[in-house]
Amino acid sequence: MKIRQEQPSDYREVENLTRESFWNVYRPGCTEHYVLNQFRNNPDFIPELDLVMEEDDKIIGHIMFSKAVLTLDDGTRRSSWTFGPISIRPDYKRKGYGLKLLNYALEKAREMGIGFLCMEGNIEFYKHAGFGLASKLGIHYHCEPHDAEVPYFLAQELIPGWLKDNGIEEATYCPPKGYFVADENPKGFAAYEATFPIKEKKFQEGQLPQFCQSCGMPLTSVDDCGTNPDGSTSFDYCKYCYQDGKFLQDCTMDEMIEHCAQFVDEVNKNMPQPMTREEYVSMMRTFFPMLKRWRK
Repeated sequence: MKIRQEQPSDYREVENLTRESFWNVYRPGCTEHYVLNQFRNNPDFIPELDLVMEEDDKIIGHIMFSKAVLTLDDGTRRSSWTFGPISIRPDYKRKGYGLKLLNYALEKAREMGIGFLCMEGNIEFYKHAGFGLASKLGIHYHCEPHDAEVPYFLAQELIPGWLKDNGIEEATYCPPKGYFVADENPKGFAAYEATFPIKEKKFQEGQLPQFCQSCGMPLTSVDDCGTNPDGSTSFDYCKYCYQDGKFLQDCTMDEMIEHCAQFVDEVNKNMPQPMTREEYVSMMRTFFPMLKRWRK
């Protein structure tokens, strides 16, 4: 096994590896390979931590790191870091290669003076590399309630005492903008995706919850989804918001929220504690700005 820095001659192979590794894992299809493709020209990208793993002279894994920001309650910003995607070729998964690659990269990051990392992932895997719930360190996730213990939002001090030494008792983390590139440039992503062999997008067990990026309705099957201009399934929007590549309502975000608020009784059927209409509207005003249709 060998771990080395990625070279330009590796780019396409690594992007295909990333696509194969993430396809239908967290959502129907994936965008991680496009994130990687675009991130290499991003000023937040850290080339020294752009690493590939080889076995028998074949690239079987990859990891990249990025600069990030923590925002204190008074608005002060502090430099931080994150990483991902981390990809392992499907036929090499669950054999320990991912943890070996990650631990190597973390040690290299520590040697470079990187003191703190936030990331989103499965704690059952990442706890083996020293990660725990970020909330235990006073770090909050940007789109969750301030006091929430978010199970997928993880963090680690690579250099013990780094938070205290930098005057950070509490802060909020938002992923770097580069991770949203597929949402912000859907035409560019579609053109890039068209250069790869066609693969079927599908819902499957273990994926993250999917929501309509217009009204927030849960998407659990193809029957819930709208359609693209060519008639194919849109995995971003529901059938009540989007048909044949067009939105069915010409409205503002606030108007959509008011429309959705009339269904609060239906929503409450799946809630552990019922919400009033006012509470539901307040929640949606926090949630909706993160949806693709309304994101600024």
